Amino acid sequence: MNTKNFVLIILSCLVLVISGCSKEQDTSSTNSNTKSATSSMAGLPEKVDPALASAGKAVYEQNCVFCHQADAIGKPGFAPSLTNQEFLRVSSDKFLMATIRDGRAGTGMPPFSHLGRKDVESIVAYLRDHATQANISAQVDAQPRSQGDERLGRFWFDSICATCHGTNGDGYIAGSTGTAIGKAGFLDKATDGFIRETIKVGRSNTRMIGYSGPEAMANLSDGDVDDIIAYLRTVPSK
Repeated sequence: MNTKNFVLIILSCLVLVISGCSKEQDTSSTNSNTKSATSSMAGLPEKVDPALASAGKAVYEQNCVFCHQADAIGKPGFAPSLTNQEFLRVSSDKFLMATIRDGRAGTGMPPFSHLGRKDVESIVAYLRDHATQANISAQVDAQPRSQGDERLGRFWFDSICATCHGTNGDGYIAGSTGTAIGKAGFLDKATDGFIRETIKVGRSNTRMIGYSGPEAMANLSDGDVDDIIAYLRTVPSK
């Protein structure tokens, strides 16, 4: 092999090595940028139109503040918090708007359909403006329906849930400290995923603690939680 050919072979190898390194760096850079973009979006609340939220605050203070209190923090045994972070995280706009519009029959929550869609949307925007976490309601609502055993669910409900929510989940109106989760007004709008996530995670700064995990008061299995949901679905018919 002459010197000229040898040099050409060496140069070709160097080109291949440099090209490979360049591609690896480009791929690494792309992956890094992708991870960075994903991380920057994770956990962020949705943006709210400031003007709509401001209008919603005015409507809220004219109609809702008397029960749900300033900043919608709620009052134990009287009205739930509407700005609790776990609640806002799993509640869809559809769920919030339908609840405001229709109220909850058999509870102290009357319908506010007279406000009209625009004002109801503004109240939802006002509530959303308090969020500090990303909304995951789409994923939560897409969870499969419970296939639990209602008979086992009644045991868990009577043992754990009825203490705060009352017999058959009658809530405040029956003198309980928890909300009326056994009423059709709630169950017709709440998906199984919404109920499942609430039982597992709970609601911070309220008496609704999480019931899933080793640090929970009662480490319910996924099956136990679905049993409770299956039982709840039978309650309004009683």
